[in-house]
Order: sequence, then structure tokens, then C-alpha cells
Amino acid sequence: MTGLLEKKKRILDDISASASFEETEEKRIKYLSKKGEITLLFEQIKTVLPENRKEFGQVLNRLRNQALELINEMKSKYSEVKSEKIDLTLPGRNTSAGRYHPLNMIKDDLKKIFNKMGFSVASGPEVETEYYIFDALNMPSWHPARKVTDSLYVEKDKLLRTETSSVQIRTMEKGKPPFRIIAPGRAYRNEKENATHTAMFSQCEGLYVNKGVSFAELKGTLKEFFRTLYGKDTIIRFRPHYFPFTEPSAEVDVSCFKCKGKGCPLCKMSGWLEIGGCGMVHPIVLENVGIDSEEYTGFAFGLGIERLAMLKFGVNDIRDFFENDLRFLEQF
Repeated sequence: MTGLLEKKKRILDDISASASFEETEEKRIKYLSKKGEITLLFEQIKTVLPENRKEFGQVLNRLRNQALELINEMKSKYSEVKSEKIDLTLPGRNTSAGRYHPLNMIKDDLKKIFNKMGFSVASGPEVETEYYIFDALNMPSWHPARKVTDSLYVEKDKLLRTETSSVQIRTMEKGKPPFRIIAPGRAYRNEKENATHTAMFSQCEGLYVNKGVSFAELKGTLKEFFRTLYGKDTIIRFRPHYFPFTEPSAEVDVSCFKCKGKGCPLCKMSGWLEIGGCGMVHPIVLENVGIDSEEYTGFAFGLGIERLAMLKFGVNDIRDFFENDLRFLEQF
């Protein structure tokens, strides 16, 4: 037992003599690790005479606790000394500030511009039924958009909305005309991704229903929007098209920012970029939501927000908006 007490004194004195945080850690490993000296002493208990084992074990437990307490005190002491050596005159570390996403910038601009023209913002669920996506919008059962090759179904009758047009149906169901709303939000399609298409994208649906609404008002509204967003010299065009939910219908194009209308791979050599579709709300759509199509008319449009951003910021690949590359995002 005398030898154990001498070892105890030697170990505690050795720990107390540590001159740094690192040296104290070395003493911890030396004495308290799995192969440390104190740990190995516990294995000797079985060799001690039975009448002395209790006292031997008590001395070892006190030694282990005292050694651990002393090591912690020494570490705390040297940590405080170490912190006092910090040079407070050094310049602070640069922190990387976040950036407002370019798609959010366009959404904000879009809301402000249409708000000044009297449009309010509406929203709806991203998981919709076939009724709101197709049936109420006069989409025939044979239309390709209803197939799994074009749309992303989550259940037999439910799918991720292919456009935000479903919001106009939900809006018209809730009240009576006039309606003047925009519905920016995400939409999903079973698309093969390339420079101008992604499976998830953002769209802004617009709707105006009232007595005597004309196609001329639709053209004037969109021209005002594009010229406010891009400048007074912006060139846009309307091309006749077919949509089940509007009649007459048109595609809206803006001259390609990359080639300035000369033709390039981005615009498929056409000189134009398709921004969205528009038209007069089909009488059947109005009747489906209980609105008298003889008394009321309206127009609707759908704009691709990513494509608006591509034109605004000169981005030639739509996928850049979703890849979270800081080198791209920090430009904004």
C-alpha cells in the first residue's frame, strides 16, 4: 500500500508540473487512457490480498478522480492564458453574405408591375386533381398533357400541377366577376432538361374577367408589362396558337437577348424566345365555374418566370437557376 501512495504522489506532482495545454493533454493520455498507468493499476487489484483489496481500490478511485480533476483545472488554466493572447487589433474575418435569388427578384418585379395595373396575387395547391388541371380548363380526355409521359402523377387522379392555371378556376369558384389576379408559383412537367426546359419551373398565371373585356386589353396589358420590365424599346410579338382553355389564343415571344434576333442555338435559330401563352378565356371555362359567358368575357396569360429572368439577366441556361452554384448566384 505504501508503494501505491508513493505512486499517487508522483503522478499528481507530474500532472501539476505540466507547462502547457498540450503537455497536460499528454499527461491525460499517459495516466488515464485505456493503456494509461492509473488504468493499468486497477488490473492489479486481483493480486492484492483479500483483506487489503477494499482499501487498495478506494485509494485508486481517489487517485483517478484527483488526477482527472487536476487535468481539467490545468487545461482550463492554459485555455484562459491562450485566449488572452488573441490580438484584438487584427481585422475581422470576412463573412459571405447571402444573395437574393434572381427568380425572387423577377417575382417581386412582376408583382409590383401587375399590382399597379390593378391585379392582386392569388395562390393554390401544387398537388392538384385532374378536375382543376384539366377538366375545368376544357382539356379533352385525349390531350397528350394528361398522359404520364407529360405530367407527374402522385395518385390516379392527383398530380403535380402542370401550370398555375388551376388557380384561376379556384378563384372564379369563390365569387363573382370582376376578377383581376396573377398567380405566380411552381409548376411541374415530365420534361427532358436542356438549356430552356426543366421538370420544375416557375410560372405566373394572369386572369381578368369582367363585362366587355377584349383581346386588345390583353395585348395592351402584356405590352405594358414587358416594356416596364425590360425597357420601352422591348420588341414582342403575338403568334396565333391553340390552347383548350382560351379562344382565340396566342404565344408571346420576346426577341432573343443572346443573338439580338439573328438566330442562335438558344432560340433555335428563330431569333425569338417563347415567354408564355395567352388568349381570351374560353366560354366553356367560364360556364364550368358558373359564370355567364354571354354577359362576361375575360383574358388569361401564362408567363415563364425563368425565361423572364433569362432575358432580364442575360442567362443562357435555365438550369443555372437551380444548381446553387455560388459563382453564379453571387453575381446578383
